Amino acid sequence: MSDPTPITTFEPEPEPERPAAGGSSRVINDGQARVFPCSQCGADLEFRIGIQQLQCPFCNHVEQLEIPADAAIVEQDLDAMLERLQEQHGDLESAEGEVNSATVGDQEVHCDGCGANVLFVGTLTSSRCPYCGSPIQRNDVHKSAARIPVDGVLPFFIVREKAASCIEQWVQSRWFAPNDFKKLGAKGKFEGVYLPYFTFDAMTFNRYQGERGDRYTVTVGTGKDRRTETRTRWSYASGQFQRFFDDVLILAIRSQRHDLAQHLEPWPLEKCVPFTPDAMAGIFARTYDIPLDQSFELGQQRMRQALMAETRQRIGGDEQRVHDLKTQFTALTFKHLLLPVWLLAYRYRDKTYPVMVNAVTGEVSGDRPYSWIKITLAILAAAAAALTLFALTQK
Repeated sequence: MSDPTPITTFEPEPEPERPAAGGSSRVINDGQARVFPCSQCGADLEFRIGIQQLQCPFCNHVEQLEIPADAAIVEQDLDAMLERLQEQHGDLESAEGEVNSATVGDQEVHCDGCGANVLFVGTLTSSRCPYCGSPIQRNDVHKSAARIPVDGVLPFFIVREKAASCIEQWVQSRWFAPNDFKKLGAKGKFEGVYLPYFTFDAMTFNRYQGERGDRYTVTVGTGKDRRTETRTRWSYASGQFQRFFDDVLILAIRSQRHDLAQHLEPWPLEKCVPFTPDAMAGIFARTYDIPLDQSFELGQQRMRQALMAETRQRIGGDEQRVHDLKTQFTALTFKHLLLPVWLLAYRYRDKTYPVMVNAVTGEVSGDRPYSWIKITLAILAAAAAALTLFALTQK
């Protein structure tokens, strides 16, 4: 798991000045970056999770998030967006799939607070200056014609201390974890970060053909060879059905574990607010590097898995064979969202394990070490119980 901390170089200035008071966020560096000066004292505002507002750490002045009155999160037409990107750039892959230095590549931004040059690497779009702590964001990423604008942001609701408590509870609930790991816990530096997601809606029409298997028992043999066998009777099955998928989530960044992220679901997306840079003040954020068409392919894979499971349920019986399943996808829409995650990478016996925490619900997903002694004892205990049960049935 990549470390979201930015690389920096330092160029001292004689007397650095704080941003002038008045206004909320403003752009700097010829429009390349955005800062958040306090309207009372000129210090840097930060997004405070507990009050869901911007607050100055010096004078405690509070300002509301800047969200236009007419702003709304709406579904976008997927086919229309893909067609627009193709028309603009001629080649969708070169427009989104390649790293563009003007949008998601490396960019050096001059900090107004102390004069440091902060290097935003790859997909990093929001950070802090490591020298003075000033929140600073890249301002060009979401304005580029080659990028898909962010529709909404789900703000952080769980503070760092609560996230640490969630991780501790998760560690203690791991049955087969080594005792020393459960005693020490998952210790390490963790950061909050907004990760980019695409959500997909689709209406599907499905036709299937297969076989239904119903088990039955027969008695065969005579004398000592007399025994009961279980067999399966197969019958033809077919049908059709519709299913609507709403907000199928796909993590649109390669540097994070998609399997771990999927276990953070469900997300309360009804709490999303229209996109505003204010919600990311002082918090790490990344932009997508898996383009929209590839993200939709991943979304279709999740939909097809769900459709296959429903097909088997509709066929019924004890076993199912699905010979053919044809699906038509219509009414395709999407949204581009930023969702909040606490990330931790801890070490145990010279191995690194990643952990992710849903910063709204507190759900924890991560890798952990296993105690093979506990697993072996559990297997032996299960085998002993099975042998005992078999012996009792033979009497």
